[in-house]
Amino acid sequence: MIRSSTKFKIVGLIVALGIPFVVSPPVFAAGGDISQVESFIRSVITTIAGLAGLIATGFLVYGGLIYITSSGNPERLDGAKRTLFFSAMGLAIVIGAFVLSNIVTTLATNAFGK
Repeated sequence: MIRSSTKFKIVGLIVALGIPFVVSPPVFAAGGDISQVESFIRSVITTIAGLAGLIATGFLVYGGLIYITSSGNPERLDGAKRTLFFSAMGLAIVIGAFVLSNIVTTLATNAFGK
């Protein structure tokens, strides 16, 4: 099992590597050009969905490794199956949210014009 200090290090590393993707440039709405705001929102959604997908994929790999190395231990096997199931569900939710947000953004752009 992974110790809690190792978990904190892993989470800290993920956050440290993800911060440059989330930090945004200065406000785009100051000029009043809606296309820049739309572009910014799309890039933020794409970045967040990419990071979430990367994390879910990492958990899929981790669950697969635990599944392979469980050596018939029912407790580890059950934990690996849960990890695989929940990471697959998380990945499906991320993909669904990304598609839904793109649909909403496209509909809003068509409704309000460019």
